[in-house]
This record gives sequence, structure tokens and C-alpha cells, in this order.
Amino acid sequence: MPSEVSANDPLVARMREFGTTIFAEMSALAVATGSINLGQGFPDTDGPDELLADAINAIREGHNQYPPGPGVPELRQAISDHHRHCYQLDYDPDGEVLVTAGATEAVTAAIMAVADAGDEVVVFEPYYDSYVAAIALAGARRRTVTLRRHAGGDGAEWRFDVDELRAAITGSTRAIVLNTPHNPTGKVFTPAELAAIAELAEEHDLIVIADEVYEHLVFDGLHHVPMATLPGMRERTVMVGSAGKSFSVTGWKIGWVAAPASLTGAVRTVKQFLTYVNGAPFQPAVARALAKQPPHYEAIQARLQDQRDRLCAGLATLGFDVVRPQATYFATVDMHRNGVEFCRDLPRVAGVVAIPSSVFYDSSAGDSYVRLAFCKRTEVIDQALERLKGVAP
Repeated sequence: MPSEVSANDPLVARMREFGTTIFAEMSALAVATGSINLGQGFPDTDGPDELLADAINAIREGHNQYPPGPGVPELRQAISDHHRHCYQLDYDPDGEVLVTAGATEAVTAAIMAVADAGDEVVVFEPYYDSYVAAIALAGARRRTVTLRRHAGGDGAEWRFDVDELRAAITGSTRAIVLNTPHNPTGKVFTPAELAAIAELAEEHDLIVIADEVYEHLVFDGLHHVPMATLPGMRERTVMVGSAGKSFSVTGWKIGWVAAPASLTGAVRTVKQFLTYVNGAPFQPAVARALAKQPPHYEAIQARLQDQRDRLCAGLATLGFDVVRPQATYFATVDMHRNGVEFCRDLPRVAGVVAIPSSVFYDSSAGDSYVRLAFCKRTEVIDQALERLKGVAP
């Protein structure tokens, strides 16, 4: 029987909690108040000139119609070569690599491919908000495991309790969504943490959907370790990547999946009815960028580390309790007060927009945290810090 539709709210019940996002609300406030927007996580500079020129050339050369459903062959080959070169992981470009409309579609299609109505999916909170929406779209239920801040001032101090993860897994669990490097905390999961997750995934025959879009935006000499590199995990991991993050072209929406053929086929079956295909001229440009040596993303990573240092040092000097991230675009500040109230007042009183981290939690553990994006030009960061002096502790 069809579910009952309310005349007042035609939206299906499982999606009603998602409504207008905090990002839309805060972006509207930024426009209305002329504030500096450190809420949304996208760079305010373009990607490498060579990459942009390659996309323009692809348009001129006629790459303007539907590309192949799995992605253009040269990009699938470049993704395969990248994984082999960076991680010693072998994926067949013709059956184990799939190009998607950004990483968000990749994760969504993967969740909808493996989780059915009544199934459960484990996520770590704070979580990227699209994960829980995708779980709801699948008709599944989410179970959360909290990353908690311990003593210290950097991303390494966000940790989870393995016993809490073990307790979250039930007979209905189908998958674990793992985001490392992690948004919004900036944490890079350690090999020991990955091993603990892998052990539970193998014990309970679970799929791990590994959102690794910040794989090349890791700081201080740290290295990203893909879940698929752990013993026994290649066969049960859906590895997700993104050109948008690696090359600072977030609007291009070119993402990908690498996984065993059976999993890639399952994701492709769902993906083809979401966007079908996308980004025809961008795909060959990204293929060339992935093949470039030295990689474009090395310079992007170095610039982001400088931006992170500038924002975090400035916030600390002002007296804010800032958690210095190990990776990504974001720093977290503990306001030691209600973060939603602080963020709603901030545009009016200081002319800066931030995001309350509580929107990334089911529990109250994030109520005092605020997320700030540092993927901005130096002058923008400096101007934001100057404005924040007025609300410093």
C-alpha cells in the first residue's frame, strides 16, 4: 500500500528531518549581512591553470555529449593507475572503477546499493550530513559511534571507543561508513583504529564504504592509509575519491568508486538512475591531472597547510579553544557554550559565518563545537580573524 501523504507536508516521513540545511541558512545570513563565509567548505581560488585549460580544450574538442556510463576510459585508467602508484592497490579500470557525480553521489549510491529497508548502517559522528540522508533514502536506520575529544590540541585527539563500535553492530547491520581523513574534525584515522574497524567488519561480514576524498590534503608529514590496503579489506571496501577536493575544483563534481567488480556493479546499478552520467569535458581533464608528475595536489596540500596554520594560530592567539586538524578544509573550535546560538549571532555581531558542529551529531556531544573553513585566501582569513576579535573569549 502507498504511504499516506499529508496535504500539509507531502514529503515522505523518513526525509522530514532533513529539510533546509544549516549550510543554506548560514549562507543566506552571510549574504544578508555581508559576512565572511567560513561556513561552507570550498576554496575561494580556482584549481591549477593547466587543469582548467585541459577542460576548456576538451569542450573545444567536442567532449560535450553523454560520456560512457562508467566514465570515460582514460579517467578510469588514470584512477586505476593512481591507486596502484599511491597505495599498491590494483583495480581493473573496466570492471572495478566507476566515475560518479562527485563523492556524494558515490557514497549515496553505495549505501543504497548495499542497505535495504530495515537494515542498519553504522556512521561515526560527527558525520558529513549526506550520509544520514542517504541511509534514510535507502529506508535503512543509522547507528552512530561518537568521536570524542581527549586532551590535546590537534586532530589526533578525536578518538572512538572500540567497545562502542562493537555494540553498535547488530544482526541487521550491513555497512560501516568511514570518512578518513575526517570531516569535520580533521582527524586521520590511525592504522590501529583502521585495524579495529576492519576486524569487526570481517567478523560481522560488513561492507565498509570508505569516503577518502581528503586523501591528499593531509598535513605535517602524515599519510593517509586507505581501508582497502588492510589485510582482507579490499574485497569488502568501496573506496571513494574526488577530483573536487584533490584539485580544488569542487564545482566540477567528478568523483569515483574503486571496489571489487561485484560491489562496483551494485553501485553502478543504483548510480545509473541517479544522474546517469555527468561532467563529459571534465573527465579527460581530471584524467590528465591524475597522471601528472609531480601531482598538482602537492602544491594544493602545502597551501592548505599554511592556511590551516594561519587560521588556527590566529584563533589561539585570540583565546579560542581551537582543535588543530591533521587534514581537510576545517578546524573545530570549542566555544564552551551553545554553538548554534553562537553561529546564529556571529554574522550580526562580527560579520563572520561559521557552522555549528551539532548538526553533524545525533547526540549532544557536539553542542559546543563550531566548524570553520580555512580553504580561503590569506587576506580573507586575516580579515575574519580581525572581525573575530570582537567575540573572543
